[in-house]
Amino acid sequence: MLPDDDAPALYLQIAEQLARLIRNGALARGARLPSVRALARQHGVAQSTVVQAYHWLEDARLVSARPRSGFFVTAPVVSLPEPSTPRPMRRPREVTVDYLGQRILGHKQPEEIVSFSNGTPGIDLLDPDRVRRAVSRAVQRHRNLLCIYPWPSGHEDARRALARYAVSLGCGLDPENIVLTSGCMESVALCLRAVTQPGDVVALESPTHFSFLELLRDLHLRALEIPTHARHGLSLDALQLALDTQPVKATLVVPTLSNPLGSCMPQAGRKRLAQMAARHGMAVIEDAIYNDLVEVDEMRRSVKSYDSTGHVMLCDSFSKTLAPGLRLGWLEGGRWAERLRAIKGLQVGGQSAVLELALADLISQAGHAAAMRQLRAAAAARVSTARHSIATHFPQGTRVSDPPGGLLLWLELPRALDTVQLHQACLAKRILIAPGSVFSASGRFRNCLRIGVGDWSPAHWAALRTVGELACGMLRSPPLLAA
Repeated sequence: MLPDDDAPALYLQIAEQLARLIRNGALARGARLPSVRALARQHGVAQSTVVQAYHWLEDARLVSARPRSGFFVTAPVVSLPEPSTPRPMRRPREVTVDYLGQRILGHKQPEEIVSFSNGTPGIDLLDPDRVRRAVSRAVQRHRNLLCIYPWPSGHEDARRALARYAVSLGCGLDPENIVLTSGCMESVALCLRAVTQPGDVVALESPTHFSFLELLRDLHLRALEIPTHARHGLSLDALQLALDTQPVKATLVVPTLSNPLGSCMPQAGRKRLAQMAARHGMAVIEDAIYNDLVEVDEMRRSVKSYDSTGHVMLCDSFSKTLAPGLRLGWLEGGRWAERLRAIKGLQVGGQSAVLELALADLISQAGHAAAMRQLRAAAAARVSTARHSIATHFPQGTRVSDPPGGLLLWLELPRALDTVQLHQACLAKRILIAPGSVFSASGRFRNCLRIGVGDWSPAHWAALRTVGELACGMLRSPPLLAA
């Protein structure tokens, strides 16, 4: 028997193993799980450990207890076709940002609006008290830092803590090469400034994160959209063709839980991407902000972990997992590390060293891994239930992503439906959705939309049903187009 101190890790291991079987359909809805005694004997643990695992699964809405009968699978297993992969773009193009996207994704929405625009965990999924305690400790222990300017690259202790954390991404990083930033988007912006000049071509996923398009526009860079598969991520064959035919200076990619598709590049693809970067002398800017939200440990390993030449630049943040309000991110710039430190010092400066040390405290705590498991379980339950609602209430033929983690769903509706018009119809009902066209520099994906389930309340379930009903109504009676 293992000591009690190991019980939390054990119960989470057992719970996650069962959760995977439920989500992939191996344990069907209504199936009875092994008894507490039988499962304890199977794993060689105390019965109390199994009870904890079953309670975790209950919290994730994957199982329910029936008096004197045991635990049964309750999670709906939804089979929906996945979104199709777009065609490659023939040439790069100047970026003109869709101002509709800025209104939807760039601003805080009125309280009376039921919004599906947010992919950041809401307050119900995070632990503000844990963050408050860490910030209080940092203020008490390092209050003198409040009276001096911070280091542009970040406090040394925070950089060391991030280097230790990066081991979970498969990376062995030198703390001297780590730079703290005010968020992942600033990390990406700094990397783009370090490796490009106005007019350069940047390859990126299609569909892609709206804020990436804003960055390319502001830096006067041209976008080359690369087809991206809903499960496997960026097409490396299409990227290779682009490298052979276009002057691509950098590739901007989210290999784990891409936004908005939620796709995950296989490890063989991540290794190949690092090799392509070295062979072509191209910078790969890897956004790893969602890595802690992926359910499968293997998918947490970054492209950077395969980088032997310094061509991969790693960007990350904890705004999707710990505390968006801290506004802290970090990067490791590979062969451009010195240039990045110079740009950061001259153009941006440093963040609050006290908050950096609070972050270091949070990610170094023994319970941090368990907190991430709890967050992943809650997010998976929410996404699973949302997919079930979409399958029930949206038009026949709707395709939906099935991401292995995160808080985003990408929907491809029948081609006759214009989601910009659906957005307008929803807004009249005080519901906010993000039409697919805002996730492309070319205005593609007019029949697609992104649903974020980060903020959630009982009103969201009714609102999601309303969105589906409006879409069905629009297909039955298409709106009249302006002359």
